[in-house]
Amino acid sequence: MTGRWPSPDPDLPHLADVVPAVLRAMGVPGGSGRLTLPGPVTGACVLLIDGLGAELLDAHAADAPVLAGLRSGTLGVGFPSTTAAGLAAVGTGRRSGEHGMVGYTFRLPDAGVVNALTWRPHPNGDDLRDRVRPERVQPLSTTFEHATNAGVAVSVVSAARFADSGLTRAVLRGGRYVGVHAVGDLAARVRSVIRDGGFCYGYHADLDMLGHVYGPGSEPWRLQLAQVDRLVESVVDGLPDGGLLAVVADHGMVTATDVVDLDASPALLAGVVALGGEARARHVYVEQGAAADVLAAWRTTLGERAWVLTRDEAVAAGWFGPTVTDDVRPRIGDVVAAARDEVALARRTTEPMESSFLGHHGSLTTAEQHVPLLLAHLGLG
Repeated sequence: MTGRWPSPDPDLPHLADVVPAVLRAMGVPGGSGRLTLPGPVTGACVLLIDGLGAELLDAHAADAPVLAGLRSGTLGVGFPSTTAAGLAAVGTGRRSGEHGMVGYTFRLPDAGVVNALTWRPHPNGDDLRDRVRPERVQPLSTTFEHATNAGVAVSVVSAARFADSGLTRAVLRGGRYVGVHAVGDLAARVRSVIRDGGFCYGYHADLDMLGHVYGPGSEPWRLQLAQVDRLVESVVDGLPDGGLLAVVADHGMVTATDVVDLDASPALLAGVVALGGEARARHVYVEQGAAADVLAAWRTTLGERAWVLTRDEAVAAGWFGPTVTDDVRPRIGDVVAAARDEVALARRTTEPMESSFLGHHGSLTTAEQHVPLLLAHLGLG
């Protein structure tokens, strides 16, 4: 804890540590060394299951016996606990204060508030990939580029529709993109890469989608978890000698039962020029000279519903990691609000789809911050 608000656990291995650790097990130097994985490894995959929180898996272990049996530890994901930041952590080996994907949406100079998943202005607008080049928004070398330069055959195995997306170009570049269409070819491609002695990053999105729509722990969510369990089982069953599968997630999720509609709250919009983030983690960009008044209004109006900090307080509390670069700092709101308990800071007019969700993530609760590390390794015979 820092003062009146939480901070990410500095002693917990981070999602950003996983790919460097896997590559070290394959003989590629680099990374912090905070996480050590079994070896030697001849072929490996880091498979990310979007929305698979550690607390959710533990609560529903009976629906996913294979996943539960592979449980090897817990990782932190940092702030914000959202997909853009989580995929960037995997792809760069850095935290959000360095890779700069500081939210589902965030403000960029000369572009306004941008949606990191669609690479369009938020809430709507034309594709920005030509004008706001992803490689400039996130210029750090990726873990995949590092592995490729070391002679490893690297693949990114994910939905075909994401092949040239802005987020893919920003944080997942450096490997051969293998577009897939369903669980079957995802499993087959991952098995093929490991069998051939390469490294891949794989991604599965559907558990997160059903958590948003129906709520985490709902019957549709649990049945989807069982399908994820079968996906992982099919990869584990095909592991060759020296093969490693590391299953991780980008965030957990909570069910929102207390919704604040920011668009209908004049006190929360006074002095505000733009809002970013999402319902559990808001960036508040303010008019010049209005920061103190906006901070006071958000703290007074929200009370115990959210932790509300200035940019400097959030940086000092380590929310965005131990380092926040000069390029990244302006992307963080002048005021940052992290929802507590089951609160959602929605925008029913501006973000009607997102505001209709039951499940949300982004904040600093352990339900959102902690994800499982699941390992399957077959030693060399």
